[in-house]
Amino acid sequence: MAFCNDMYEIDINCDVGEGIKTESDLFPFISSCNIACGGHTGDKNSMYNTILLAKKYKVKIGAHPSYPDKTNFGRRTMSIPFKDLEKNILEQITDLKRVLDNNGLNLHHIKPHGALYNDIAIDSEKADLYLKIMEIYKKELILFLPLNSVVIHLAKKRGFICWSEGFGDRTYLPNLTLVPRNQPMSIINEPKKVARQISQIVKEKKITTSEGNVKDILADTICVHGDTPNALQILMYLSKELPKQNILLKK
Repeated sequence: MAFCNDMYEIDINCDVGEGIKTESDLFPFISSCNIACGGHTGDKNSMYNTILLAKKYKVKIGAHPSYPDKTNFGRRTMSIPFKDLEKNILEQITDLKRVLDNNGLNLHHIKPHGALYNDIAIDSEKADLYLKIMEIYKKELILFLPLNSVVIHLAKKRGFICWSEGFGDRTYLPNLTLVPRNQPMSIINEPKKVARQISQIVKEKKITTSEGNVKDILADTICVHGDTPNALQILMYLSKELPKQNILLKK
């Protein structure tokens, strides 16, 4: 996020390559994407089709690895030996990198998906293991990680390049973790409310939690999920509303 003369720039990212029918319509309104690469969903064809959209709209490309769990869309914690998890996650990223290399494109960042993302946010042991897997990308790629999380604090100490991620379409608990999806009011699908939350994050560096508490935060990128109801309507509204508040999309 950049700030100059009362003008703000923000990176808006979206999880893609997940089979959403209207997904191609999202790209004009985002600046980064996180492409499913076979863990929770996705295959070489979906990766190829998605990177073509990213190339067309000049959107930064990220890998979106997860626990190897297509049955539950990567949204349940898995108990899996570290070596097996390491092998699988690196294979997911390598598969995407291969498609990118074949098309003359570069990988910009890595953002974990679902339960893996949530686990490393609060579990120091899992955060440590995840960063050990990411070590080979330490000097070349950015890690998109949850704001104010266990893993981002650890990653910064270890010298990783990190972008702190906030969410425009999800609600937060007082400890700044996300309200679980299976709980009421966990997802924000009204465009005006999403815009209000993003504006608060960008301009005030604060977030209002589900219990009404206002917390200090710092976000370098903000996610709007492609599978959130009304995702396209949300992004179209943001493209018109945020510039009125001097918040511009950072391409």
